[in-house]
Amino acid sequence: MTSVLRQETARPITPHSILVAQLQETLKLAQENNIPVEILDSLRQGVQLAAGLDPYLDDCTTPESSALTALAQKTSIEDWSKRFSDGETVRQLEQEMLSGHLEGQTLKMFVHITKAKRILEVGMFTGYSALAMAEALPSDGQLIGCEVDPYVAEFAVRCFSESPHGEKIVVEVAPALETLHKLVARKEVFDLIFIDADKKEYVEYFQTILAHNLLALDGLICVDNTLLQGEVYLPPEQRTANGEAIAQFNRVVAADPRVEQVLLPIRDGVTLIRRVV
Repeated sequence: MTSVLRQETARPITPHSILVAQLQETLKLAQENNIPVEILDSLRQGVQLAAGLDPYLDDCTTPESSALTALAQKTSIEDWSKRFSDGETVRQLEQEMLSGHLEGQTLKMFVHITKAKRILEVGMFTGYSALAMAEALPSDGQLIGCEVDPYVAEFAVRCFSESPHGEKIVVEVAPALETLHKLVARKEVFDLIFIDADKKEYVEYFQTILAHNLLALDGLICVDNTLLQGEVYLPPEQRTANGEAIAQFNRVVAADPRVEQVLLPIRDGVTLIRRVV
């Protein structure tokens, strides 16, 4: 069984799921306004083709572990709005921030392929992606997770304790840039780094990682949300502040001769960056 946060039931937050929702609404409007049958049939086929993709990807992807399923379920039933209003979290959180089945298994596959032993995660939330990657680490591997929110960090650690792979994860609770500079001072080097934190600081994360050699030569950086609901390729006036920040990040990476990169349309966009210099 795949994650409880399947794409077809979750609030649309990716370019593809937003497109599906818009197509479904367009079909509904067309049915209500006596649109010619040829156009309705074409719309129905478009909706069918688009809506079936995410569930099919889930079905054809290796199922998540029972520990990941439990973590996703606990994340989905947590009242994040109340946690924020009560002052238990430092920012408004939502269950859709969890990486989920497809992306989790993708990251896990990258760990296997790269044979990474040391991983840094910049921005952890409840730890789904951290635990997925830890499952692929060797017994002597380690993942350091950066999380600014103490409540979320404690939530994640409790979930990690229910998995035999949880002991590979060390959580640093502080603003991500503060933790990055602490790791630089300790002369830490990582084989794989996953970035999924404050979008407005993506460029600074990237520059800090490369300038201070936190990433090993030929190491891999995976960056989440690099399509950001499609805002990055929509007209600038349709972008939020986060959308503009990610668009800028994508331009910075594409122009940097120290790296090679490819942007994959997985979930909300995942960019793979290989350090070549």
